[in-house]
Amino acid sequence: MKRPIRPDEQKLWAMVAATVHPKPGRDAERLAQALAEPAKAEAPKKSGGKVADPAARLALAEAKPAPRPPMRLEVDPIEPRRKHRITRERDVIGARIDLHGMDQARARAALEAFVLRAWDDGWRAVLVITGKGTRGDGVLRRRAPEWLGGPALRGVVAGISEAHRRHGGEGALYVALKRRPRG
Repeated sequence: MKRPIRPDEQKLWAMVAATVHPKPGRDAERLAQALAEPAKAEAPKKSGGKVADPAARLALAEAKPAPRPPMRLEVDPIEPRRKHRITRERDVIGARIDLHGMDQARARAALEAFVLRAWDDGWRAVLVITGKGTRGDGVLRRRAPEWLGGPALRGVVAGISEAHRRHGGEGALYVALKRRPRG
């Protein structure tokens, strides 16, 4: 015997079903029926005594806009050979900055000033420690690549890559810097 679908599972299914679209030439009605079948299961009663209507919940989920795809970064990844040299410390990591405990505005200002100062000093690679966040989805971890690809640093940053485990792994980034023009 199948167990009834819990409300949190129903909500999750409705969100997934709202993102599915048929390929061109496929039968849209058949797809809609297939997606609606789990919604037909009887939902358990809520504490208030009201029975949640699965069809209404599905319609509400379909009305919400789909989440935006992640922003395309304007910074390329570091070339594999250069990343290998940085990882093995054959190319010196000139400086490090730790952004732990900073809010976004302060972290962005500190990161931009740090990268520009490192480039002025002639360093070719730096390490930016963002941390992972409490659940592995930290704001600074997500936003640092966007900031490094922004207009303020576009002429300085050659590429970025996730750091090796001994340098912080997922919670840190290698930032390769362009050469300073001679003169």
